[in-house]
Amino acid sequence: MRTLADLPNLKSKTVIVRCDLNVPLDGSKITDDGRVIASLPTLKYLIGEGAKVIVISHLGRPAGEVVAKYSLGPVAGRLGELLGTDVSFASDTVGSNAKSAVANLQDGQVLVLENLRFNPGETAKDSAERSAFASEIAAFGDFFVSDGFGVVHRKQASVYELAGLLPSAAGLLIEAELKVLVRLTKNPERPYVVVLGGSKVSDKLGVIDHLLPHVNQLLVGGGMVFTFLAALGYKVGSSLLEVDQIERVKGYLKRAEELGIEVVLPTDIVVASKFGADAEVKVTGSDLIEGTPFGASGLGLDIGPASALHFADVIRNAKTVFWNGPMGVFEIDQFANGTKQVALALTEVDGLSVVGGGDSAAAVRILGFSDEQFSHISTGGGASLEYLEGKEMPGLEVLK
Repeated sequence: MRTLADLPNLKSKTVIVRCDLNVPLDGSKITDDGRVIASLPTLKYLIGEGAKVIVISHLGRPAGEVVAKYSLGPVAGRLGELLGTDVSFASDTVGSNAKSAVANLQDGQVLVLENLRFNPGETAKDSAERSAFASEIAAFGDFFVSDGFGVVHRKQASVYELAGLLPSAAGLLIEAELKVLVRLTKNPERPYVVVLGGSKVSDKLGVIDHLLPHVNQLLVGGGMVFTFLAALGYKVGSSLLEVDQIERVKGYLKRAEELGIEVVLPTDIVVASKFGADAEVKVTGSDLIEGTPFGASGLGLDIGPASALHFADVIRNAKTVFWNGPMGVFEIDQFANGTKQVALALTEVDGLSVVGGGDSAAAVRILGFSDEQFSHISTGGGASLEYLEGKEMPGLEVLK
């Protein structure tokens, strides 16, 4: 794969950098700037080389229309603060404002163009439409650097087609992400533990299928655990359940037993009377969810305290850990303990501890952990999962 080291002298050249600045916003306030921070090494490198830097990214899903709440304006402001320099912002992507801003860009300066997804060509299913939009962007630059790891699994104009129109390379973030993923897939140090949570088991089936023969222990929590419990014959009340996946989960449990892989499920569950911070809560055995006073209306919203401590012990004894998906509804204090205990255990791993992006990355920051406490926090939850599933990544293939 081509990297920054493969690009020639960049002084006075215009370099278009595809970042993933899809950050959560509360109005115009960024609530987690982790992805902005992750983009800094590549941008600082290019600035240091004397390049004119054009940053492109998406934010949210505006479906090809201009939606004010998805503007990259606040992100451009935060990027300037972190870089310690003025960052220009164009109010369109390939229109007159962008063209004027690009024409005025000087060596070592940074310009952010407006949200790519305000243009239908960015995510169009038709390759010709994507190529046409990519050509408009390519007209601005001499080189293209792909550094948005969170989107490399998508065949989109700024990820795939644009890389074929300009001399291109992977940025430092993509390099760093891939080094970690290779360590997870090529002879990982053992014991190797994978922790999966989140809402739906169907989102993780590919990862389970691909990783099951390679791990020592698989820990399952979050909303997806109730499909596993149902596969064991337990009643799960009104907890999240994918009935159509029960038979497939039964197959995974049988396969794990045949391979000698331990699938660790919670033995106790935090059950609530309803979804909300003011809910009444009971802790009960995983097989007794409908035995609480809430009966069949009870909702399992976190792994129980005993399970959280057991999960943490397993994690601390590992040499390699990959975690994707919270253990419960961590945004509500009384359902955050499982996620907090898993995160804390990862900070104490004597080896490689990887937080697999998405909700897990948000959770560790919301719960007060710093990025430096883990070996690596991925910027791309979906991309990390698809890589671990062994899927082809269009945004990486095009850089080869």
